[in-house]
This record gives sequence, C-alpha cells and structure tokens, in this order.
Amino acid sequence: MAEDVKPTRKELMQIEDRIELSERGHDTLEQKRDGLIMEFMDILDEAQDVRSDLEEQYDEAQRAINMARAMDGDVAVRGAAAALKEHPEITTESKSVMGVFIPQIDSTKVSKSLDQRGYGVLGTSARIDEAATAYEDLLEQIILAAEVETAMKKMIDEIETTNRRVNALEFKLLPELHDNKEYIEQKLEEQEREEIFRMKKVKDKKEAEERAEREADEEEEPETVPADD
Repeated sequence: MAEDVKPTRKELMQIEDRIELSERGHDTLEQKRDGLIMEFMDILDEAQDVRSDLEEQYDEAQRAINMARAMDGDVAVRGAAAALKEHPEITTESKSVMGVFIPQIDSTKVSKSLDQRGYGVLGTSARIDEAATAYEDLLEQIILAAEVETAMKKMIDEIETTNRRVNALEFKLLPELHDNKEYIEQKLEEQEREEIFRMKKVKDKKEAEERAEREADEEEEPETVPADD
C-alpha cells in the first residue's frame, strides 16, 4: 500500500527505477508471448494434419488386420506377430523454441523389410505383410503425434505462464508502483509547501523583530536641543 512507503526522494528515485525496469520487462514478456503464440499456431496446424493422418492410418491398419484375420486366421496373425525379434527403439532429445524446450522423438527399427520381421515368408500371406506394414506406418505416426502433442502442451503451458506474468506486471505491480510514486510526489509537494510556509513565517518573524528593534532604537535616541545664541 502507498501509505507504507517512505515519502523520501531516495524512495521516489528507487520506485522510478523499478517502474522503468518493470515496463521493459513487460514489453519483453509481451513480445515473448506473441512469439510463442505464433509458434503455437504453426504447431497447431501441424498437429491437425498429424491427427488427420493418424486417423486414416489407424483405419487402414484395422482394415488390414481384419482382412488378415478373416482370410488367414488369428493363429497365423498371432504367430507372425510373435516372431518379431527386433523391437522398435525410441530416443528423445530436446530443442529450444523461444526458450521452451520441446521434445524431438526419434525412432528406429519401426519399419522393417520382409526378412527383418522374423516370420517365414513362405508360411504367411501378402495380407499379413500388408497388416504388418500398416501397423509399422501407424506406429511411426503415433510417435510423430506424441512429439507434436507434447510440444503443444509445453507451448500452451509456457504461454499461460508468460501471460500470467504480463498480467501481474500490467494490472498489479505497475499500478501499485505508479500509485506509490504519486503518493510520494504528493507528500513531497506537501512537505515543500509546509517548508515554504515555515520559512515565510520565520522570515516574517525576523522582519518583525528587526522592525521592532529599529523602532525601539529610534525611541531611545535623545532629542537634539538647539543651542542659545
């Protein structure tokens, strides 16, 4: 509260410095927030495309596996799946976007050639191969979707955090600082008026005392009597 601030010129200078620093910080945070929003919109566009592709590839994988089950039987499909020796590997790294670290997910051993899948080519049908390929493509799309969705979440969190800081400066800290500055300026002006009034009173008193002394001196001076001829 303004009443808790010491109305001194030193305090006024410190508050003015804080106002200048806070305004610069506010402008910087606003620029960061706007930049984050632009980056988020780009990621959002990508996410919409990824989601659409993910739905299409899921439908395709379901169609392929249903066809393989219907034509070759569950036993053959499960046997082909169990023959897999090398499982997919996933590694994660981070990259900075406007100061926000978002993940980069890299995958290996997801898409495989026929001889890498572990099952005998002669003992399976093309339908099982198609189902395997469809699920490999689906898994790669899921990994990409996970990367994009995580990036979106981190960007949203950072935008919200930055926006809270902007609002805190704009609607709380800066108004309080300006109120404190105005309070101190008013108090200093009052003190200055009081000091001027006090000095005027001192001056008037001194002039009155000097005037009284002069009058007293004049009364004490003896009258000059003219000499007789």
